[in-house]
Amino acid sequence: MTMAKFGLGASTLRIEDEALVTGQGRYTDDVVPEGTLCAVLLRSPIAAGSFTVKDVEAARNAPGVHLVLTYADIAEELDPLPCRAAMKQEDGSPTVVPPRYALAKEEVHHVGDPVALIVADTVAQANDAAELIDVDWQQRDSVADAAAALEDGAPLVWPDRGTNLAFRYAVGDSAATDEAFAKADKVAKLELVNNRLVTNYLECRGSLAQYDEASGRHTLTAGTQGGHGVRGVLAEILKVDEDKIRVVTPDVGGGFGTKIFVYPEYPLVMTAAKRLGRPVKWISGRSEAFMSDSQGRDNVTTAELAMDADGKFLALRVDLKANMGGYLAQFGPYIPFVGTTMAPGVYDIPVMYVAIKGVFTNTLPVDAYRGAGRPEAAYTIERLVDEAARTAGVDRIELRRRNFIKPDEMPYKTAAGRTYDTGEFDGHMTRAMEVLDWDGFAARERESAAKGALRGIGLATYIEACAFPGSERAEVELSADGKMTLLIGTQTNGQGHATAYTQIIADRLGVDPSTIEVIQGDTDRVKTGGGTGGSRSIPLGLPSVDAASSELGEKLKALASDKLEAAADDLEFAGGAVRIVGTDRSVTFAELAADAGGLSGAGEVKQAEPTFPNGTHACEVEIDRATGKVVVERYVIVDDFGVPVNPVLLEGQVHGGIVQGIGQALYERTVYDEEGQLLSASLLDYAVPRADDVPFFHFEMRNVPSKHNAMGIKGAGEAGSIGSCGAVMNAICDTLWRNCGVAHVDMPATPDVLWRIMHEASQKAA
Repeated sequence: MTMAKFGLGASTLRIEDEALVTGQGRYTDDVVPEGTLCAVLLRSPIAAGSFTVKDVEAARNAPGVHLVLTYADIAEELDPLPCRAAMKQEDGSPTVVPPRYALAKEEVHHVGDPVALIVADTVAQANDAAELIDVDWQQRDSVADAAAALEDGAPLVWPDRGTNLAFRYAVGDSAATDEAFAKADKVAKLELVNNRLVTNYLECRGSLAQYDEASGRHTLTAGTQGGHGVRGVLAEILKVDEDKIRVVTPDVGGGFGTKIFVYPEYPLVMTAAKRLGRPVKWISGRSEAFMSDSQGRDNVTTAELAMDADGKFLALRVDLKANMGGYLAQFGPYIPFVGTTMAPGVYDIPVMYVAIKGVFTNTLPVDAYRGAGRPEAAYTIERLVDEAARTAGVDRIELRRRNFIKPDEMPYKTAAGRTYDTGEFDGHMTRAMEVLDWDGFAARERESAAKGALRGIGLATYIEACAFPGSERAEVELSADGKMTLLIGTQTNGQGHATAYTQIIADRLGVDPSTIEVIQGDTDRVKTGGGTGGSRSIPLGLPSVDAASSELGEKLKALASDKLEAAADDLEFAGGAVRIVGTDRSVTFAELAADAGGLSGAGEVKQAEPTFPNGTHACEVEIDRATGKVVVERYVIVDDFGVPVNPVLLEGQVHGGIVQGIGQALYERTVYDEEGQLLSASLLDYAVPRADDVPFFHFEMRNVPSKHNAMGIKGAGEAGSIGSCGAVMNAICDTLWRNCGVAHVDMPATPDVLWRIMHEASQKAA
C-alpha cells in the first residue's frame, strides 16, 4: 500500500468536520417526524425506600397528555433490563442479578430511579402532568460509599439479600502470592480512592421511537455506540425477535462508553409509540443526565507490592471494592474484572492475587467509562510503584527499569494471564524524560519557589488491553454511477471513522475520497456490527475495510481485464478507472459496475488476541502555596500505537483522553450526601476541565507494530485516559513529598485539600 495523501499513515484532515461546524450535523433531537409526542420521566426523589402510586388519573386527564405509564402498565410487556456480565464468583457460584425494571415496581434504589412515563404534546405539558401523579414515598436509610456499605449494620440496598456484597471475583493465585509476600524484604502498601465520574458528553442522551402497525416493527433513533448491540438488548426486554427492531444512530455528540448501553427510557418510548400509533421522543436535560446515566470508576483499593532486597518485584496483592450502584448495569460487573487483568502493568511480577468485591450502594449504576477498568488498574500500579520506590529507598526511575518486562522477553505472559506481544517500555520512558527535560527540573523548581509556589515532577508508564478478540465485517459497494459506499457496524461518536476508513479505500482503489460514503448506525442497512468500544473500531474495522476494498479491486481488474484485453497484472487503478499501465487505455469503475449490475467486496478479518498499546506520560505541576491551585505546567506523551493510521486523528484522541484524566485527577468530584442525594448534580457543582486548565501537550510516538493485529495497529481511543491520572497524581505526590513529607493524596486533588496539607505541614514545621 502506498503512502499517498489518503493512504495508511497520512495525516488526512477530518472529512466530517465541515458539516458539523457549519450546523449541518443531524443528532437525535434534530429528527422530528410529523406528529411526534414528547415524553418525560417521573423519577424517585429518594435514594432508598418503597412507594405506592396512589393516583394517576389527574395526570392522564391533564391538558395535552396522551399516555401515563407506571410499572403496572408495563409488567406483562417488558422484561427487566439485563446484565450481560454476570460471571461466576470465586467460589464457583453464579452472580445473582436483582431485577432492574424499566419503571420501578415497589421499591427504588437510587435518586432518579424512573417511576412513571408521561407522554404529551409538549415537554412542558408532560412535566406539568408529572407533578399531578400522587405517590406515597416511604424513605429508608441509604448508603452511598462502597467501603461503608460493607460495614456491619450498614443499610441494605436490597434487604432480601442480607448483604450489600453483590459478588466476589478473583484474578491470580492467592496461595502463591501469600508465599511470596512471606519471603519479601520490603512491602509497599497504598490505599487509593478512584473517584466516581459523571459522563459529560456534549450531547445528552435521547431516543425517538416509531412503530409500524402493518409490519409490526419498531424503529428507535438514538445516540448509541452501536445499534446492533442495542437492538439485541431491546429485543430481550420487549420479548420480540431482533428483526422486529430497527435501530438508527444519527450523529452522536460523544459516547465515552456510556452510550453503549440500553437505558429504561428506550423500551419505554418504544412501548408508548406502539400504544399511541405516533412517534414518541424523550430527550434528557443535563441535570437529568446526572441522575439517569450510568457513571464511571468509583473504586476503593488497597494494593501491596512485595520486593526483595534488590528492589525486584516478587508479588502484587490487591483488595478492590468496586461500587456497582443500586443495580448491576449492563456490563458493570465486568469492568473491575477486566481492569484487574492488567494489574501488573508493564512490570515483571511473578505472582499476583486480586480480590474484587462488587458492592451495592444507593447510587446510580456504574458501568464502562473511557478505558473501563484499565485506567483504574494503571493508576493503582503506577501510584504503587512510586510508593515502592520510597519504601525501598530507590530512585523511582531506577526501580522501574529494574522491573520492566524486557523486549527480549516478549511474548510475555503476565501473572494475570494476559500475553503481551510487543513493548519497549524503557525506550519510551527514557524518551519522555528527555523531552520533558527531567534532569533540568531542579532549576525550574527553584524558579517556582522564588514566586511562592511548589513544583513537582512525575510520570506513569502504562500498558492497556484493547481491541479485544473478534472481528468487524465491512462491505464496499460500487454503484453504476461510480459512487462507493462502505457499510460497517462500528459507530462513530466523533472519532473520525469516516476519514480513517475513506483514506484506506481511496488509497487502495485510487479514487477521490469525495466519491465514498460511509454508512454506520442503521441496523437495516448494515448486516452486523460490534459497535464502538474498547478502542476496537480502527484495529478491527480497518483490516476488514482493507480486505473488502481488495476484494472489490480484484473483481474490477478481472472485469477490466476482459474488457481491455489485458492481463490483470498489467492493470492499475487511477482516478476511478482501471488503466493499462503506461497507456491511456482505461475503463471507468462506473462502466464496469453498470455492466455487472453493481459490484461489491466484503471482508471480515478476525483477531484472536487484544492489542496492547503502551506509553509514558510525564508531567510537571506547580502548586500555589496561598490557594492550593494546581497548574499542569508541562506534559509529554510518548506512545506506542503499533502502526498509526492517521496521526492527526490519533493525536486528537490522545489529547481528549488526557484532558479527561486531568479532570479526574484535579476537578471531578461526584458527591452523595448521607441520604443518597446527589449534591454535585449540575455543572454548577461538578467541575470539568476547561481549555485554560490544560497545557499544550507534546505528543510523539515510538511504535512497535502489534503482532496480534493484521495491520500492526494498536488501539488508541482510550489510551490518553490510561496514563494521565497516574502521571498527574505522581507529580502532585512528588511535590507534597519534597515539601511537606506527605506521600499520598487521593483524587481529585482540589485546592482546598492541597492547601490544608500544605498548611498543616507548615504548622508542624513551625
